[in-house]
Amino acid sequence: MLNKTEFIDQLREKGLKVTPQRLSVIETLMENRYDHPGAALVYREARKKLASISLSTVYATLKEFSEHGMIRALEFDRIENRYDLDLSEHVNLVCLKCGSISDFDLPCSIETKNIKRKAGFVITDTRMEYYGYCRNCMKNTLKE
Repeated sequence: MLNKTEFIDQLREKGLKVTPQRLSVIETLMENRYDHPGAALVYREARKKLASISLSTVYATLKEFSEHGMIRALEFDRIENRYDLDLSEHVNLVCLKCGSISDFDLPCSIETKNIKRKAGFVITDTRMEYYGYCRNCMKNTLKE
């Protein structure tokens, strides 16, 4: 996972300007990286850093970062789209009750070269999710 300086360096390498708006979004993403924040949370927190930032700027910035491969957009049907700074191969554990998302490292890596060789299929991106109930929601369900 990139730190703030590396993220800014990537912006420059991709020919993108380092603006106060982008910096506030980057800082917010970094501070909330384990929560897989949605645009609403990014907007709320970025406004604390830069009061003039608009929701449309936050959406545009997140889209731009995603399109440049700096973050991963997690699109869902039933919950708000979220954003992941961890581009490594991992499973996202999505709670169906509270909507929390946590990372779980894969016990082994899937060798994409073998898939290309055996199936003739070139993988450009991966995303793996398991759906269920987080520990907190399970505890609260048992209490009810």
